[in-house]
Amino acid sequence: MSYSTLSYQVNEQILTLTLNRPEQLNAFTVEMAHELIDAFNRASNDDEVRAIVVTGAGRAFCAGMDLSVEGNVFGLDESQQPTLHDMQNRLDDPAIRDGVRDTGGRVTLAIFDCKKPVIAAINGAAVGIGASMTCAMDIRLASENARIGFVFNKIGIVPEACSSWFLPRIVGISQALEWVYSGDILKPEEALQGRFVKAVVPADQLLEEAYKIARRIAQYNPVAIALTRQMMYRNAAQPHPLEAHKVDSLGMFYTSVTGGKEGVQAFLDKRPADYSAQSANAMPSFYPWWE
Repeated sequence: MSYSTLSYQVNEQILTLTLNRPEQLNAFTVEMAHELIDAFNRASNDDEVRAIVVTGAGRAFCAGMDLSVEGNVFGLDESQQPTLHDMQNRLDDPAIRDGVRDTGGRVTLAIFDCKKPVIAAINGAAVGIGASMTCAMDIRLASENARIGFVFNKIGIVPEACSSWFLPRIVGISQALEWVYSGDILKPEEALQGRFVKAVVPADQLLEEAYKIARRIAQYNPVAIALTRQMMYRNAAQPHPLEAHKVDSLGMFYTSVTGGKEGVQAFLDKRPADYSAQSANAMPSFYPWWE
């Protein structure tokens, strides 16, 4: 499948997913949201992909929602009067899905559900949804040219794209609130100090640094990596470690009798492991345990 707003390229088991509206600074649209959801779902079930690097074409990562469109710029149906009951009981009703649900949130939920590790290579401006979509990504690198802003309150709206769940977990509640209240545009060094990004990298080295991380991940058992990603996110939100223990135990059991045997033997033989099982079709029977 080809995309209008994205570039989808796989090389050495690494998917480079590029936001590709450079003349508009990769501004986010409803079409881009739908394409991102499709791309992450596709990559999640693609055995040729073991890690994902997300970046932007041109000089921006994503300059936020495209505010030049007619009507409700967020693509919402203003004729509706949605309630919490609707969100709890009609979430996938087309009227609610397409006219009420935050498009950025649907993207970050697709990232959250993805089996593959996701690395953000923030090459330039990442504002609004451009910043909040990276919250659902596992590792963030920033170019020296990056500028990051959670600007929702500045334009009269609330944080979106599930960032009220992700951002406090990354930087802490106080830092998250300060950044969102103020809407300040952060220099990459400020994002690094707040522990939002792992490192600040010269612009011409950004993608290669992201690929170095992706290559390290891609060599390991893809089933164990997929389980690990979901265990970390979902177990960390549980109220008691016993809930993590239940899932950890099943994960340990099933990986120990499959890829774990190859991993142990490769260690003993002092050779690279050759994992045959893939996350698209060899996940253990208890996955997904949260459904």
